[in-house]
Amino acid sequence: MKGPLFYSKILLFGEYGIIKDSKGLSIPYNFFKGALKSGKDLSGQALKSNESLKAFAGYLKQLQDQEEGLVSFDIKALEEDIANGMYFDSSIPQGYGIGSSGALVAAIYDKYAKDKITVLENLTRDKLLRLKEIFGKMESFFHGKSSGLDPLNSYLSLPILINSKDNIESTSIPSQNTNGKGAVFLLDSGITGETAPMVQIFMEKMKQEGFRNMVKNQFVKHTDACVEDFLNGNIKSLFGNLKQLSHVVFDHFKPMIPSKFHQLWKQGIETNDYYLKLCGSGGGGYILGFTQDLEKAKKALKDYNLEVVYNF
Repeated sequence: MKGPLFYSKILLFGEYGIIKDSKGLSIPYNFFKGALKSGKDLSGQALKSNESLKAFAGYLKQLQDQEEGLVSFDIKALEEDIANGMYFDSSIPQGYGIGSSGALVAAIYDKYAKDKITVLENLTRDKLLRLKEIFGKMESFFHGKSSGLDPLNSYLSLPILINSKDNIESTSIPSQNTNGKGAVFLLDSGITGETAPMVQIFMEKMKQEGFRNMVKNQFVKHTDACVEDFLNGNIKSLFGNLKQLSHVVFDHFKPMIPSKFHQLWKQGIETNDYYLKLCGSGGGGYILGFTQDLEKAKKALKDYNLEVVYNF
């Protein structure tokens, strides 16, 4: 048995902001992927994945009882497949902010959900929101609380524009300029990040009025502007807003930036060679970078491995 492939995702804009109704833009990233497989005499990662699926199946059983009418699964088939050595074979690094649990959730829904909403249907806003709700409940098993966006992205393999909590749509992004000097890239921090503690820090900070005002008046404002600029191909304006966004994150989201990157972050803002931002919840994993001159950015970040995601 080998299931279809599900890809990682990158939330280009909207981390933390979408909790507070900012815009967001999420794109599939086909460099990493995962699929359901089964084998005999499992060991290592495969065995760990199989055991995690056992617990997940138990959780899904409860979920369909509690949320009657939201989603139901062929639990019997799922449990049989797990007993026969099913696991999720994935190249998506865990704790890196690019949707490792999202791809798994998408794969399980795709194979075991009854009356599933398929990618081939006319995906109305209602269907997208329903899928997002189902995926959010499913993925909560891994994160405590999930927006459902990662699995949605993985399941549809389409860029998704978040206008607000109740308004999402699939979208198209400007086609890449493969000869362009500008790029979006991933920077490997070399450490894994945990989503739950980072979100916890954010929620604690949100109790302070000053922080709430900063999120609304600066963070969300610049995030929304970046989404608009990116979708409309306004590169000059995009980099102006990116600089502001990078600055706001550096000033107010320090705990989410691994300490050895504080200097690099600041250096980007001061030299304008590149701007860094969080990729997912931060605390480790990947950091997202934007540059108008990739060669310059590579020189400035020569000690790091840059993976280009998109060319301007």
